[in-house]
This record gives sequence, structure tokens and C-alpha cells, in this order.
Amino acid sequence: MDMEDYLPKKADDPLARLLTQDLDPMSLAELESRIAALEGEIARIRAKMKDAVNHKASAEALFRR
Repeated sequence: MDMEDYLPKKADDPLARLLTQDLDPMSLAELESRIAALEGEIARIRAKMKDAVNHKASAEALFRR
């Protein structure tokens, strides 16, 4: 799959802009900072996904009774 397959379809989407941003002018410190920020965002998204799964399981258990 190409990177374009992962891009949102809207041209003005913030994720699309982030993924297509030119990294060449960035320093090593800026790149490391960007990686740290993205890793933090990944952790936040994973926590949200875990909460959603737990919420769904709780709701399903409630309605099975």
C-alpha cells in the first residue's frame, strides 16, 4: 500500500497535511520532538480505543441480562 492509501480524502484534513509535510528543513531536535508528540498521540488514541471496547462490552453485558 502507498502512503496515499492512508491519507484522508479531504485535502484540508490536518492528518493529510501532517503526513505530507516536508521534513527536510527540520533539525534533529525538531524531528525528535515531533516523534515524541506523535507517540503521545498514538498512546492517547490507543487508550480511547481501549475505553471504547470496554464500554461496548459493558453495554452488551448489560443488555444480555
